[in-house]
Amino acid sequence: MRILNAINSTNPAGGGPIESIVQAHLALKDQGHEIEAVCLDAPDSPWLSQLPFRVHAAGPAATKYRYSPRYIPWLKQHAAEYDCVIVHGVWLFPSAGVWLALRGSGTPYFVYSHGMLDPSFRRLFPLKHVAKSALWKLIEHRAMEQARAVFFTCEEERRLARESFTPYRVKEAIIPYCVGMPPGDPDAQRRAFLGRWPELPSKRIILFLSRIHPKKGCDALIDAFSQMAARDPALHLVMAGPDPIRWQESLQRRARDLGIADRVTWTGMLTGDLKWGAFRAAEAFALPSHQENFGIAVVEALACGVPVLISNRINIWREIGDDGAGLVSDPGAAAFAGNLAKWLSLDLAQRQAMKHNAARCFASRFRSDQAAANLLQTLHNHGVADRGP
Repeated sequence: MRILNAINSTNPAGGGPIESIVQAHLALKDQGHEIEAVCLDAPDSPWLSQLPFRVHAAGPAATKYRYSPRYIPWLKQHAAEYDCVIVHGVWLFPSAGVWLALRGSGTPYFVYSHGMLDPSFRRLFPLKHVAKSALWKLIEHRAMEQARAVFFTCEEERRLARESFTPYRVKEAIIPYCVGMPPGDPDAQRRAFLGRWPELPSKRIILFLSRIHPKKGCDALIDAFSQMAARDPALHLVMAGPDPIRWQESLQRRARDLGIADRVTWTGMLTGDLKWGAFRAAEAFALPSHQENFGIAVVEALACGVPVLISNRINIWREIGDDGAGLVSDPGAAAFAGNLAKWLSLDLAQRQAMKHNAARCFASRFRSDQAAANLLQTLHNHGVADRGP
């Protein structure tokens, strides 16, 4: 099968969607399936050559809506070369462009919503929601209705999507993200990470690894950590991730004002062994997001046997709670301080049991080979056939 992924950007800093495409490629290539991508990046974007599959750059996009005049002509010319197209995300030109280019053609397409239909955005970003409502009525609902299926990463995401916009008439399917087993030598990765930041050995590390963004609850995490820091001088917060809106400096001032600047390490975006070393060195992973459809970093932590402290706005929170793989609270500083307090109240045996549960949760629910098999079966169920030998 040849699968084309249509995505706004293939920049790894974009997080979950592009990482899931990479892991799907790795899970499916040995079975003879081919994954490629078309994006609206400029053809000279430096990350394009680092991806393990072929990428067709139809940018650069000329507007905030990510419009590019090259995108639809490229799709019309090449769509027949693929067995299907999977669109990643809504609200930007990639989804509308696929709908416009492929309607009436013989190439089926699917849409991965990536949490973008969550009703919480009405509260978090009310002005944007007004614009999205207009765009939904004009374009997006048609693109979703005419897709063979709309993919959700878990049951909670699917349930919430039904509450956001009208009309809502889509064929739904649950396709978890592909999250691969952590690569490399765990001990070497841990040493590499701790060697890079010499203040961290012997610390009890609480790891945040995601975008530095208000949606992720970074400010609430800093406030919550400040309330718990006095309980153990060895407790240390690591804030790892890209800073796309330049919020980190403000958060660092906040940490200074709270008297915990020396208890917080900012690493920037981590990749490769340093990223995995951060997980290996962490006692727990923390993500108090206000909205998260899946949370690939959460699942990567589980894969490393690291318990997760998360908010109940991360849509896989029920699975994690049911498996005893972490602790769940409401978002916000006060609630998350309670989450941290519960973690600190556990004895060593209880923390070790939760580490075991974290690894078991990943193995039973989130392995990439299971997710890839689910994807293939769903494509088959919706009329996409293998090409054969």
